[in-house]
Amino acid sequence: MKYVIINGSPRKKNTWAVVKRAKQNLDGEFEEIQLMKEKIPMCNGCFKCIMEGEERCPHFDIVNPIVEKIRHADGIIIASPVYAMNVTALLKNLFDHTAYFYHRPEFFTKKALVVVTTAGAGHKNVAKYIDETLRHWGVNKIYKIAFACGGKDSLDTKTIDKTAVKFRKDVESEKMHSPKLGDIIFFDVWKAMALKEDGIPADVRYWHDTGFINHDFSPDVKLGIFKKVFSKLMFNILKRVM
Repeated sequence: MKYVIINGSPRKKNTWAVVKRAKQNLDGEFEEIQLMKEKIPMCNGCFKCIMEGEERCPHFDIVNPIVEKIRHADGIIIASPVYAMNVTALLKNLFDHTAYFYHRPEFFTKKALVVVTTAGAGHKNVAKYIDETLRHWGVNKIYKIAFACGGKDSLDTKTIDKTAVKFRKDVESEKMHSPKLGDIIFFDVWKAMALKEDGIPADVRYWHDTGFINHDFSPDVKLGIFKKVFSKLMFNILKRVM
């Protein structure tokens, strides 16, 4: 198995200690991305990645190699300490540069592990934010390890090991989990928007080129009867509304 580790911390302290502990429970190849060393320029909000395609981003040559490593990984590990009750600026900047995945999700066969630590509070909300972002990317299943270091739930190696093992077994199983209803709704939203005559050009191309326009969800992920019907119903409603 191949794992890509994206470290959003500018240093290797508590958050990295959790990542190192989790790694001990994983088998495979590891690609480490230290965002501090990548020196990604700040996203300037030009919207070119969304409107024209990610290759039109002025920082494409810096950001795309990171995206390619995610594409070629079986498992994704994203780590961040809590800074001002949110992710670090380094990780937020990466998320801003990949905002087009909200419109054009593609990591439907990926599993992810989120690692968040804090010296105070906010770890659960930050882990939830990363989880929501990855779900918009299309990630199939997300595991979370979140600790308030020095508090009552300080570095609990048993919990780290248990979660990491679950993550590893899931990645190795290649099992695809059924998406949440909210994920299906967002899939249908962007699919419906891709049918609009004045739709975003990059979105229209993506949804037609991938063939997703003809599916209730990614064809790599099987839906039960209920969720198939739900997706068709939501899509028809959204198509009329839009």
